[in-house]
Amino acid sequence: MSLLTILYALLFYVATLVFVVGLALKILSYAKTPAPLKIPTTPAPLTSAGVGWRLAREVVFFESLFKSSKWTWIFGWTFHATLLLVLLRHLRYVQEPVWLPVVLIQPFGTYAGFAFAAALGGLWARRWLVDRVRYISTPSDHLMLALLLAIGLSGLAMRFALPTDIVAVKMFMLGLLRFDWQPLPADPLLLVHLALVALLMLIFPISKLLHAPGLFFSPTRNQADNAREARHIASWAEALDKRP
Repeated sequence: MSLLTILYALLFYVATLVFVVGLALKILSYAKTPAPLKIPTTPAPLTSAGVGWRLAREVVFFESLFKSSKWTWIFGWTFHATLLLVLLRHLRYVQEPVWLPVVLIQPFGTYAGFAFAAALGGLWARRWLVDRVRYISTPSDHLMLALLLAIGLSGLAMRFALPTDIVAVKMFMLGLLRFDWQPLPADPLLLVHLALVALLMLIFPISKLLHAPGLFFSPTRNQADNAREARHIASWAEALDKRP
């Protein structure tokens, strides 16, 4: 077994551990953070079912972003939708046999990569061209967009310009899951692509990408507008009320 295979196998084990544990700790932190006030963004639903429907619209359609900025919504929604397609397409590398739905979306996932890169380009251009957005943009904002764009472009390059041995790549990924390491092709572009993906997994739990799970814990989105009907008491305040 080559040193390259060992290094990348260890890299992905560490990246996966950091991603899973870091994400779990962040979600736990979000869940424990008190929400002392009723602050749903109005107009807000009055029932729990309405809150669920509101969150569903936000997750699937980016409703609030659509109302705020149509151009940002086009780029943002396209980026997330194509990212989902690309991720689903990549499931074939960790499945044997491959599920039929994953087989059926392969052509769509392939060409979704172009829309993925274009949408990222639009979001990055917004960081430079819109004055108010440029003012609040930090180096980390640009670096995250650059990292995602590099992952997308390197993947497209492997698909259409410099193909790699995808059978060997699949054997390597399955070997990681089964703890039976298989040789990793030494194609430079593949190594760069995999290293960038591992880097994204490592920094995800400490990046702004945490808005993905954070949305579900946002009091402005997950609270019903029923302050008059039901008294809202934070968990820590409720514990104080029960003291003798």
